Amino acid sequence: MADNIVEIGFLLENNLDFYENILEKSGADKVFECETHDRYWTNKNYDELINLTENQIKKSCVRLRECSSYDSVHCVQSNPSFHFDNCKIFDKNLKDIIKLQDNSEIKNYISKLEENGWYLIFDTFKRDYHYATSEMKSRIQLQEIDDIGLVLYYDNPDYYKMPENLQRESIIDELNGYGFNFNYNEQDIDKLRTLLTGQTCFSLNQNK
Repeated sequence: MADNIVEIGFLLENNLDFYENILEKSGADKVFECETHDRYWTNKNYDELINLTENQIKKSCVRLRECSSYDSVHCVQSNPSFHFDNCKIFDKNLKDIIKLQDNSEIKNYISKLEENGWYLIFDTFKRDYHYATSEMKSRIQLQEIDDIGLVLYYDNPDYYKMPENLQRESIIDELNGYGFNFNYNEQDIDKLRTLLTGQTCFSLNQNK
């Protein structure tokens, strides 16, 4: 039976420094920092998208990700990398992930999408901070997402075999063990559904 992976995505109330302080006090280190510009193209109309879950919307789009990592110790930002995700939904003969650096290649791929009826539906920007302890198999991500707010994302491979409700409770228990104060009834903020509708949308699993 395939794993039913639960990822939480909690919209946070305080600022970044507040939560970074919680994580650092628990012994977690910042292991990665980046800025990401994501653009999404789809061939579905609004009436189709509005009935989809967060993950279904994501899977119905081809995404262009522009990402620059940042070394805060040396105050150096890397040159951006570019890749298209989920390309097989546009052309099954393509690789699912296409990495490009040449601007003309990127423009050509976007032109092919738009010539075939795909249109840009989301244009998002975020600043991403990853924290982990030496024992963690994944990372706690603090994301400052434009037009959404500060969101904490986390999943744990140790829980993947658990039923979905126990997996979610185990994630919350673990996060509270690091100093957070979440409850089992807390829901996830759905970024794409929120941007699509203009209303704050919530769910119980970012991977559903």
